[in-house]
Amino acid sequence: MDTMTLWHISGWGFAALAVAALLVGFSKTAVSGANTVSLAIFAAVLPARASTGILLPVLIFGDVLAVLVYRRHAHWPTLVRLFPAVGVGVVAGTLFLLWADDGIVRTSIGAILLLMAGVTVWRRRTAERAPDPDAVITRAGRVKARSYGVMGGFTTMVANAGGPVMAMYLLSAGFRKLGFLGTSAFFFLIVNVAKVPFSAGLGLIDGNSLLLDAALVGFVVPGALLGKWAVNRINQRLFEQLVIAATVVGGLQLLLR
Repeated sequence: MDTMTLWHISGWGFAALAVAALLVGFSKTAVSGANTVSLAIFAAVLPARASTGILLPVLIFGDVLAVLVYRRHAHWPTLVRLFPAVGVGVVAGTLFLLWADDGIVRTSIGAILLLMAGVTVWRRRTAERAPDPDAVITRAGRVKARSYGVMGGFTTMVANAGGPVMAMYLLSAGFRKLGFLGTSAFFFLIVNVAKVPFSAGLGLIDGNSLLLDAALVGFVVPGALLGKWAVNRINQRLFEQLVIAATVVGGLQLLLR
């Protein structure tokens, strides 16, 4: 990683990264998918590939905060169904990063996010909502879990953009707010920690990047507190609309950059 790139950040650049870190905290405790905005900010201020490695520890810190807040609401059968497929996606994403340039990465992830948002909106308008997460144990439900799992693992490895993909899956599976946030918190804590060796092996995480992370993680805390305050004041319908809107915005940002 280029040390000069990391330490020659302007004051405005660091301020933008601080806002992005605050949004990470907010997304982890309120509106999952909002961290696609953080992804775009990091990629704008820093070199695109380096930004994914720098953002990862910030996300992990946000995941820890989210687990502390929502640990009682996780739905572990859903997590068990997802993890094998996610592992396949992470390996595929690692291989993809070995040859893909930044332009291909951004276009691919942006297209996937918009596709997932479109599929979710279509499903919600044409099919009856599952009464609870246990209702997705049918063969079709297992196929859907594997498909979203692979895409979630791929997108989170390539661009830390797995949040919107998994948000679309959890919404389509009928999760309410707290179950959504608790399941998502444990999912991303486990997946993001598992990504660290892969990112380090690709040269995306090193001592210099961790020093910058140390300067940014403090901004995650007020964002998480703001999210915890806000989530109790957002009704379910608005919550779902915000998740889908954040996904669309993130996908467009990646495609139009």
